[in-house]
Amino acid sequence: MSKKQPAQTTAPAATETAALPGRLTAAAALTALEGLALAGLGVYMLFVGIAGDPDSPQQAETGGVTLLALAALPLIAARGLRLGRRWSRGPALITQLMALPVAWTLYTTGGAMIAAAVGLAVAAVAVVVLLVNPTATEALGIGPREEAR
Repeated sequence: MSKKQPAQTTAPAATETAALPGRLTAAAALTALEGLALAGLGVYMLFVGIAGDPDSPQQAETGGVTLLALAALPLIAARGLRLGRRWSRGPALITQLMALPVAWTLYTTGGAMIAAAVGLAVAAVAVVVLLVNPTATEALGIGPREEAR
C-alpha cells in the first residue's frame, strides 16, 4: 500500500499544471522571456566589465550584477505562474509595471532602441492583460468566490 501513495500524491500536481489556462501559460512564458533577457544583458555587462575595456569597469560590473539580481524577480514569478501559485501574480505585475518606464526611456533614445522599446512595451501590456483576465485570476485562486448559502 505504501508504494501506491507516492504515485497518488504526484499525479494531482501534474494534473494541476496541465489544467492551467493558456492565458496563464502565455503570461508565464513572456515573463520568463523578460527575465532571461535581463539575465543575458547582466551577464554581458559583467563580462564586458571584467574582460572588456569599458569606460568604467566598476560601473559595468555593478550594472551587470544589478541586472542579474533584477532578473531573479521575473524568473521566479514566471515559475510560480507556471505552477499556478497565487503569490506569483504580484511579482509578475510589478515586473511589467517596471518595464513600461524602461520601454519609454528606450523609445526616447531613438534609433535602433525604438524596436526594443516597442517589443518591451507590447510584452509588458500583454502580460498585464493576461494576468488581470478573469480566467487567469480564477485559476490562481484570486477571482471572486461564491458566498456560502
